[in-house]
Parts: sequence; C-alpha cells; structure tokens
Amino acid sequence: MFTGIVEQTGRVVAVCEVAGNVRVSIAPGHMWTDLQLGESVACAGACLTVTAWDDVSFSVELSRETVAKTAPRWVEGQAVNLERAMTAGARFGGHIVSGHVDGVGEVLEVREEPGAYTMHVRAPKGLARYLTPKGSMTVDGVSLTLVDVGGPAGSQPGWPAEDFTLWLVPHTLEVTTLRHWRAGTRVNLEADQVAKYVERLLAVRELEAQA
Repeated sequence: MFTGIVEQTGRVVAVCEVAGNVRVSIAPGHMWTDLQLGESVACAGACLTVTAWDDVSFSVELSRETVAKTAPRWVEGQAVNLERAMTAGARFGGHIVSGHVDGVGEVLEVREEPGAYTMHVRAPKGLARYLTPKGSMTVDGVSLTLVDVGGPAGSQPGWPAEDFTLWLVPHTLEVTTLRHWRAGTRVNLEADQVAKYVERLLAVRELEAQA
C-alpha cells in the first residue's frame, strides 16, 4: 500500500524485452541503500516489483497488459515519480493508494495562477462516478485533491462528467514530474479506494435484495 506522497523522482535508463515481459531499469535521484528484491515500488503510480538492483538503479518487469493499460512512461529518458510501499509506523500524509492504475487520462490545459498552477484533466468515462469536488485522486502516483469536477453533483455541471481540475503549488511541481506536464500529456489515474469499495458493497447489496 502507498500514500501518494512521492519520495523522489527517477529516470528510465534502460528498456528491454525479457520472456515476453518488458524489463525497465530506473535510476532514482538518490539510490536507496536498503532496497530489497521483491519489494514494491510505485513507479508513476503503478505498483511494480523490484527484480534487480545495483548502486545506481533498480529493475522492474511489466507484463504486456500493464504496458498497454498505463501511460507511456516506459521509454528511455522518461521521468517517473517513485514511492516505496509504506511502513506500519510511517505518517499517512496522502490517502489510501494501491498502485493499481484504473485508467489513463489526458491533460487538457495547464494554466499559471497566482501562487499555483491549474491543470484541467479528462479521465476515461468509466472513472467519472468516482470524481467529486475536494475528493482524492492519484495522478501518476501523486495524491491530489480534485478542485472542480464536471457533470451531475459537480462544481462545473456544464463540463463532461469525466473532467476535473487540480491546483498544484510550486513545491509539488518541484518534487514531482508534474512540472513536465503539458496539454496532451497522458497520465495514470487511480480512483479513491474507499469509493470503489462502497460502490461494490452497494452493488452486491442490491443484487442480494433482488434474489
């Protein structure tokens, strides 16, 4: 489990195919000295397993399904947000994040505001039901608060229901890859875990009531 609080950024330094999977080597800004084989690291919001590491980089392997269902981060030179799985005694600064990408969204606009940047993002239509003003969304591994949301019960009912905005302060831009985002950038999205559990609970309850 993760919190969506990025520890540092890294850069993809090598990509190759191994037994049908894609092996990606990532060099963090500061390599961890206590990394363990088999541990989980959220890379651009995707929970991946460490398969090898050395003094400067670590490797993960992605299935073709993972590559197909995530944003195009797996090329040499690409910057990625990194977060190791949280420990029991760690501060919970973000929200509950599983590292399982629900869909890929697209940045529609980036606008500079006094003291912040506004980003307008469009999610896949299937994620619209999880969007709510002041709710949480993991975007490329970063726990962020939704500001404006389109559609019914949103703050911008005239927008499509899958549209939302983010306000990003300079610190967030400085310590994450979000500073590289532009209109057209595709981003990994993970909806609030609690919302998904509630949706499933209500759906099963309704099914049981009909039995």
